[in-house]
This record gives sequence, structure tokens and C-alpha cells, in this order.
Amino acid sequence: MDLTESDVRDRCTEAVYERGERYLAEGRIKRRSRFGETVTAVVSGSRDYDLTLDHSTADIECQCSCPYDGPGICKHAVAVLLSLVDDPPKDEGHHVETTLDRAEADELRAFLRDELATDPSLRDRFLARFGESTPRSVDDLRTDIDGRFEETNPEYAVVFEPIDFSDLFDLASTFRSRGAYESAATVYRALIEGLDDNMELVDGSYDHFARAFQRALDGYVECVGAAEIDADERSDHAQFLEERAVSGTGFLHERFDHAATALREQMETDSSTHD
Repeated sequence: MDLTESDVRDRCTEAVYERGERYLAEGRIKRRSRFGETVTAVVSGSRDYDLTLDHSTADIECQCSCPYDGPGICKHAVAVLLSLVDDPPKDEGHHVETTLDRAEADELRAFLRDELATDPSLRDRFLARFGESTPRSVDDLRTDIDGRFEETNPEYAVVFEPIDFSDLFDLASTFRSRGAYESAATVYRALIEGLDDNMELVDGSYDHFARAFQRALDGYVECVGAAEIDADERSDHAQFLEERAVSGTGFLHERFDHAATALREQMETDSSTHD
């Protein structure tokens, strides 16, 4: 992989670069793998963080499950990128492609079926990519989200650390890319409800949870507006937001109000257009 220390420096602040150097020196990179120009890694910090680097374009795309929201990339990405300068992992892409070419279709189907049966996360991604709609209801997804809050600090009913919801946002994005707006709205609504109902547990990383909530709320309004549903169904979605504005977490009331108003206004615009 054609990468230099200067390339890494250009993508972060000097302070973050120094922390990334230290993380690399301390051996905090627990695992790296490469498929073509995509590198995945696990970096140990206050906990383990999952990292994906896409070097297929000049501007390296970095996704990390850590809560960093400052300028440039995070220290975990810096550590992994620096490790690639002199010691990139072996590319497994060619070997995988060759193996795929040799595999029989029935064997591939059987392998995929077995993996889908035991890996719910993979199953979700598969159905989002190829299924007609999500088989999971808002309540099903809520159970998953509530569990993440419970697991973060099982000894106390307090959440200090950010929680990674990127897999759920990725699911919603996949549905949206296929025009499955109702399924995407289901995922966004589960996130809205889960974040709203558990916000009282949050005692740290408020910005992280507030950003996740707003992202889910914006996605929900956009998908409800784009979905092929009748006026009554669209009104039900707006009513959900209006009811949450009254019953939900105090500092989120105004956000719910704005979202409900935006959806109602869109409904009026659509009605005028059809008339």
C-alpha cells in the first residue's frame, strides 16, 4: 500500500498524531487484516475499537467505533495507518477471489446459510442488502438497543461511555440505497425510541448520544417522507413524533417538535401538489 508518514500527518492534528504514534509503540493494535485496499483492525484503548480503512481512493476513508469527533482522523486510525507504512498486512483478496471462483454454487449457498443461521449481525446485513423488507419490528430492534445500554455498565444504571450504533445506521443506509424507505424508517424509529427512553441513564458523552439521536430523527423524517405510504400512515408517523415531544426526554422535546412540524409541512406540500 502506497502510504507515507506524511500522508498520515496530513489527516490529523499534531496532538492526535503523537497519540497514535504512542498507541502503535505500545502495541495496542490487536488485529489487522487486508482485503484489497480495505484494512480492518481492532485497537485497544479504554476498550477495544473496530476500525475500517478504505484506501481505494486518494482520500483514505476511516471509520472507527470510538467517539472521537475532532478534526481529522482519530488516534486509533493514526496508529493503524502508521503500521501500514512499513508493514502492511498480506492482501487476502486475491486468495478469496480465487477460492470463490472454484467454489460450487450449492456449496456457497450451504455455507452462507450456515453462517446466517448463527450470526444475527450478518443476517441483518444480508436481509438489508437482498431482502424485500426488514423482518425485525421496532420492538425487536429496541430489545437490541436496550441491551446495549444495559451491557455498558451492568453494575450501575448509569452510562458513562459512548455506545456504537454504527451497525444500525449502516442497516438503515443500505435499505435507503435500495429505496426500501419503510424498512429504513423502522430502524430509525427504533433508534429514536431507544435513545429517548434511555437518555436518562446517560451521565457522560452527551454529545455522542445527542448526535446519534438527531441523525436517527433526521433519517426517520426523510424516509417517512420518501416512502410510498398513504396520508393516514404518514399522519401516524407525525403523531408519533408529536406524542414523544410531550412524553419523552425533556431536552429532546424541541427536536421532536421540529421533526413533527417538518413532516406535517411536507404532507401539506404533497397534498397541494396532488390536488
